[in-house]
Amino acid sequence: MKLNELQKNIGATHRKKRVGRGPGSGLGKTSGRGQKGQKARSGGSINPVFEGGQLPLYRRVPKRGFKNAKFRTEYATINVAELNRFEDGTTVTPALLKDTGLVKNQKDGIKVLGNGKLEKKLTIQANKFSESALEKIKEAGSKAEVI
Repeated sequence: MKLNELQKNIGATHRKKRVGRGPGSGLGKTSGRGQKGQKARSGGSINPVFEGGQLPLYRRVPKRGFKNAKFRTEYATINVAELNRFEDGTTVTPALLKDTGLVKNQKDGIKVLGNGKLEKKLTIQANKFSESALEKIKEAGSKAEVI
């Protein structure tokens, strides 16, 4: 087999659909769009959820439950491994984390997560700690203080 002998499979290519081209194409005059109306116009598309002015389904169905998105508490997170940059005996506070650039926005507080390994002896002050973070902090001989 040579490169100049390669051929596409039968049915792999199709002739271009030439609409509005006289009697032979089968798609003359209105080009398969029917008679007038919004769908016949160029750029005339309808939103899939539009129901012709009828009250839409998403407004008819009763809303259930409670959403607390506006008032939920959101914590800025930091992993245990990122605290290794501090020297032994340092007291790691939210203000220190912000100054060093580890946390940009404190939000409603700081939560320490247990990803990685802590190799320094530190005193860590934060609003929340995950269980795995507390274990790794105790293993390293550090202290965790909830503020």
